[in-house]
Parts: sequence; structure tokens; C-alpha cells
Amino acid sequence: MQEIAGTELVIGKNEQAMLELADFDEVVRVYRPRILRFLVSSLADRDTAETLTQECFLKAWNARQQFRGQSSLSTWLTRIAVNLMRDHLRSRSLRFWQKTRGARLDAVDISDWVPDGRGSPESLVVARNTVAEVWKAVDQLSAHQRSVFVLRFVEEMELEEIAATLGMNLSTVKSHLYRALGIVRERVGGRR
Repeated sequence: MQEIAGTELVIGKNEQAMLELADFDEVVRVYRPRILRFLVSSLADRDTAETLTQECFLKAWNARQQFRGQSSLSTWLTRIAVNLMRDHLRSRSLRFWQKTRGARLDAVDISDWVPDGRGSPESLVVARNTVAEVWKAVDQLSAHQRSVFVLRFVEEMELEEIAATLGMNLSTVKSHLYRALGIVRERVGGRR
């Protein structure tokens, strides 16, 4: 709530999102890490993720006047990123490079996402190995399962927000998440 000349003005979600878009540098500063994390986790290719992140914010800048505030700014930006990722994966000219890319994420890079609990060096090694095993299993999921998994557990989105972001029914999101969890548990649990 803001007060203007002694009168209270209630700002709804739609108006709040519009105000956020007015300072686009701040939008990029706040949301870029989330979009980049999502794309790196989904594509396992940091260079492509960086490029698509830049394209995401360029598209958002160009379409900022058309944003109606029907979803949160985060959901809108993630939806743009998902569409860019889908376009990238469909692109025929890049399929060859997709198949031959050797610059996969290193498990050590991913393990930096493990929260630092100031545990013993041994527990840190175990945690890093577990994270590496989980991401190896996630890398083998279908594209839909991987996107749902990353949005739920990396980006900590609610299932309804994931459904809106990916343009899926809530039941479809739940199904993909259930199957993804089963596959990850089986692959990581089977090695222990």
C-alpha cells in the first residue's frame, strides 16, 4: 500500500508487476540468476544457457508493453525462457552440435549449488557425489520431466506455477514430476 497526498492507494499484483517492468535494469538484476540457473540445469550447456538468457531478457524488453500482469513477472520470464529453449532444441541447424557437444557441466560446478552447512570435508565430498549422481540421473530424463524437476527443485516453484509456466495441465505436471522422481530415486538409490 502506498500513500499519495494523504490518500491510500492500493497497488495490486498487476500494477506491481508494471512498476517492476519500469525499472528493467532491476528486473534483469533480480531475475537473471533464476533464468540462467533454469536454462543451465535444463540444457547442461552453460554457453547456450547464457545466450538464451540474454535472448530472454531482450524479448522481455521488446514485449514489456504487452505484459498484462496475468501472471507473476517471474512466471512470464520463465515462460519466455522455456519457449526459447524449446525453439533452440527444435532448431535443425543446431542438432548436430547438440549431439556432439562435449562441454557438459562438470559435477564440481553443479556441486557448488549444495548449501554449505559447514560440515566435515567427508560429508561435503559425499554431498557433492550425491548431487553429481542426481544430476547425472536428471540429465537422462525426458525434456518435460527435466523441466518440471528443475522448476520444482532448483527454482522451488509451486506446481500451479510450473503448470502455468510450461503451459501444461496441473495433472500433467504432477505426472511428469512423479515419473522424474521415480527415475532419479531408482538411479541414485540403485548405486548405493
